[in-house]
Amino acid sequence: MTITLERMRADVAAMIHEAPEDVGLDDNLMDLGLDSMRLMNLILAWQEAGVDLDFGSFAEEFTLSGWWRAIEAKRAQG
Repeated sequence: MTITLERMRADVAAMIHEAPEDVGLDDNLMDLGLDSMRLMNLILAWQEAGVDLDFGSFAEEFTLSGWWRAIEAKRAQG
C-alpha cells in the first residue's frame, strides 16, 4: 500500500480524535494534540506502508505539508 497525503491526514485525525477535514495541511499538529508517542505510532504504521523516513525526519516540522515534502523528497532520491 502506498502512503498518500489524504491517508496521512486521516491517520493523524484519528489519532487526535478529529475529523480529517479539521486537520489543515499547515496546522501545527502539536497544537492540535499530537504528541511524540502518537507520532511514533503513526511513523511505525507509515513505515509498514512504505515510508522510508525516521522520527527525526518528522520531528523537524510538525505539519502535514512539511511531512509530505519530506516524503516526496525521499521518493525523488530513489
